[in-house]
Amino acid sequence: MNALVKRFESCRLEAYRDSGGIWTIGWGRTAGINPNQTCTQEEADQWLAEDLHFAEAAVDDLVLVPLTDAMREALVSFVYNVGRGAFSRSALLGKLHDRDYLAVPEQLCRWRFVRKKPSLGLLRRRVAEAARFLEDGLP
Repeated sequence: MNALVKRFESCRLEAYRDSGGIWTIGWGRTAGINPNQTCTQEEADQWLAEDLHFAEAAVDDLVLVPLTDAMREALVSFVYNVGRGAFSRSALLGKLHDRDYLAVPEQLCRWRFVRKKPSLGLLRRRVAEAARFLEDGLP
């Protein structure tokens, strides 16, 4: 289980709109969620495992350079939050492919906006991801 994701995602068993206005449930699941939807804790935990698997697969498929375990964990948290498509088009991924590992923390911290407004919650998450990214040093 990705500790960063669990640290920054809370579990809610009733559908709600997140800060971006997206219907969300459980540990941050957004796919196919409707107003008034509910789930059990078991369903929320299962969805988290599925969504983390999808984020892990995205990192494994898209990153073509070596990563430390800490780097991978930070990137999985990031992809869980922003999605595979956004990650695949990001300058962050380009910096990785250039092996410019030290530029990645700054790139992570650029992703701190919700509807073009800065979010303190996202900034906290990005700072934590950036710190985790460098925690084990360089590959």
